[in-house]
Amino acid sequence: MKNLIFLFIIGATFAACERKTSASSTENNPFPQGKWIDLTYTIDSTTLYWPNNATGFEHIVDFQGITPKGFYYTSYKMCTPEHGGTHIDAPIHFAEGKWTVDEIPLSQTTGEGVVIDVSQKALQNRDYQITSEDILNWEKEHGKIPTDAIVFFKTGYGKFYPNRKEYFGTDLKGEAAIPQLHFPGIAPEAAQWIVDHRKIKAFGLDVASMDYGQSTDFKTHQIMLGHQIPGFENVAHLDQLPTKGFYVVALPMKIGKGSGAPLRLAAFVKS
Repeated sequence: MKNLIFLFIIGATFAACERKTSASSTENNPFPQGKWIDLTYTIDSTTLYWPNNATGFEHIVDFQGITPKGFYYTSYKMCTPEHGGTHIDAPIHFAEGKWTVDEIPLSQTTGEGVVIDVSQKALQNRDYQITSEDILNWEKEHGKIPTDAIVFFKTGYGKFYPNRKEYFGTDLKGEAAIPQLHFPGIAPEAAQWIVDHRKIKAFGLDVASMDYGQSTDFKTHQIMLGHQIPGFENVAHLDQLPTKGFYVVALPMKIGKGSGAPLRLAAFVKS
């Protein structure tokens, strides 16, 4: 009988310890249940850059194969413009004296995210500009944009990437392509409304620019970046995100004095 009581006590102790360990593990894990969604396009020969960029992505082999000592080894070098593929626009890009890429705090590019879907309008009009009314209509259904959120605008144009003609509206390259750009963006009026009425950390779109393709003054860039709000362009897979209830991690290559940088962008979606 004493042995049975002893075994019961030992078993209960182990069970309690296991529960405590499990609870502790859950408390220390900021992402206990859910999945990561990669919002980043691979940088390779298919990467889209602004049409007048002189060069695209270059991946050059320094060594690849078996070394004289008999082991396998690879090493490459790369060359890429700052602004291409999934990337970040640092405030300095259009606002003198504001943050360069390496100066942007990590707290500015991580946090709660929401998706505002304007694809129904944007897919019917390549020159569509997102308005403050679009944002307010979203809030009527989903509640006010949380303070310090990262806001994504889904235009639906991500489904065209990397088809240059469908994504940009033209397959031309060089200066001749610029007047032919047709894709949606954020209206300057909406950008001004955001900085006046909402406090957000950053924002992103599934198109090549925060300004629509026909913009010549890039006023939305000037407004948002002038208020130290970084922008993410060419965001991938927004169709895989819920409207809200996810956490964003945006980590740009830390380029000293950079106006932009390739960005590894991901979101954690809770189960």
